[in-house]
Amino acid sequence: MKEEYKTKEKDPHRYDKIMDLPHFVSKDRKHMSNYDRAAQFAPFDALTGYDEALDETARTTDDEIFLGESEALELDRRFRMIEKHINERPIVQIRYFVPDLYKEGGMYKTETVTIRRIDLVNRQLISADRKRYDLDYITEADGECFDKWDQE
Repeated sequence: MKEEYKTKEKDPHRYDKIMDLPHFVSKDRKHMSNYDRAAQFAPFDALTGYDEALDETARTTDDEIFLGESEALELDRRFRMIEKHINERPIVQIRYFVPDLYKEGGMYKTETVTIRRIDLVNRQLISADRKRYDLDYITEADGECFDKWDQE
């Protein structure tokens, strides 16, 4: 049987019987246009995820800024002022670093928050809406409350 299979495969005249038969045309369906035929293959994506990988590579991140000693001391002084006046629920504009989950670096965000509490054990600033900000990533804290407190 194997020899018979091999001889059929090599036979150059194996399709001679059907070559002159008329092309089949359906009576139930109309002929599909070339555009529609091509559209069948359009969803095929040979490189799945390639576009996303390109976008990820092109996406830029910021480097984390490390504060100098004087800036860190000033920020620490402001955190202590906030803690002293925590009952006033101070409104402070903070700038903080958000590390990127997928590549080196991250991005800086600025938000105005009403401070509920400062957790020194976990080094977090907790807002009135219970959002937590890591004190080590906060680079700036500013607001009218500091002007008022500095005058005391």
